[in-house]
Amino acid sequence: MGAVPDATQDHMPTVMVWGTYDTGKPRVRIMLAALRRAYASLREVHVAVWDGVEDKSQERGLRRRLALAWRWLRSYPGLLYRFVRSPRPDVVVVGYLGTIDVLVLWPWARLKGVPIVWDAFLSLHDTVVHDRRMVGSCHPAALALYALEWLACRAADCVVLDTDAHAALFERSFGLPRSRLASVMVGVEDDAFTRPAAAASSTRGDADPPTVLFYGQFIPLHGVETIVEAATLLRDAHVRWVLVGTGQEAASVDERLRARGLANVERHAWVRYGDLATWIAHADVCLGIFGTSGKAARVIPNKVFQVLAAGRPLVTRDSPAMRELVGDDREGVALIPAGDALALADAVLAMLQRRFPRDLHADLMASISAEAVGARWVELVRAAGTRRDRGALSEAPPDGA
Repeated sequence: MGAVPDATQDHMPTVMVWGTYDTGKPRVRIMLAALRRAYASLREVHVAVWDGVEDKSQERGLRRRLALAWRWLRSYPGLLYRFVRSPRPDVVVVGYLGTIDVLVLWPWARLKGVPIVWDAFLSLHDTVVHDRRMVGSCHPAALALYALEWLACRAADCVVLDTDAHAALFERSFGLPRSRLASVMVGVEDDAFTRPAAAASSTRGDADPPTVLFYGQFIPLHGVETIVEAATLLRDAHVRWVLVGTGQEAASVDERLRARGLANVERHAWVRYGDLATWIAHADVCLGIFGTSGKAARVIPNKVFQVLAAGRPLVTRDSPAMRELVGDDREGVALIPAGDALALADAVLAMLQRRFPRDLHADLMASISAEAVGARWVELVRAAGTRRDRGALSEAPPDGA
């Protein structure tokens, strides 16, 4: 996956991917696959710290948290030893989740004169403080997270986010020059979410209610409570709502469903990643996110790319990030105000009354496929590895810090 640069060009940089990056994330897998294809000599220096951890914020129990922290921290001596002993690469890539990785690697990369490309992806400070609201903005943990991210941004020569909207946040919040920021969309592992599977949706009988599908973590960003309210508004309509997921707000969502007694809602705790394509294919309408936070306006989650790749109708919140992807008016995509249950209910009914072409969203694959996203990663890494004048980041903290 990913375009392979012409080996006849003057200089093909040698590349290392380093750290505790989470290979459970499709974004990381797409990046790695692209770099492996582009650079036969790619060196991967990795410790799999996050295997089996779906939601890092929801790890329960002091023993479990301490064990995870110890496994994470003890990985660094070996990682650094392997970096120092390896031949000098032209560029080192630190994948998500790599805030601490960047800070640990920073002095050693500088000693070797190796630029760092860091896939920040999103802001942990923004996630913990403003999106999930786990601590207040003046809490010591919030201040520490901000300081770590501010410093990590200065350790990296190129900071990569998932959208231009997120890059603008980093420019504003951490005082970064735009020249040090880049964006690469999450994209989709299109071999797992293929368009032919969408034909399976035709197997629904005329008497069966059409299906509206949501899957994902039950976190504030997704706005699952808005979905429950929309299902309540349509409780007497001939519509079946399927909610799949778990997470921070799962207990409150389940309690709300019990209190409403919604016979039109079917609840599942989780499904295997490999089975998601089938669930999408059998849905008549798929749902994105509806959260009201600033982060919800800046991200495009995995599910959106997966639904689009499968050629299914999508309803999700309107946002600057979504308009980066689909523009202002796209057939088969309804963008509604954040947190608006009535608008969601109306959009679902409108979608169910329409018939869409079999090639719905096919044109988007040129920008969201693993090959397209991978080519962007290769382009960024090659530019970082061949750049001669990287300049210096301003060491002055941003206004209001």
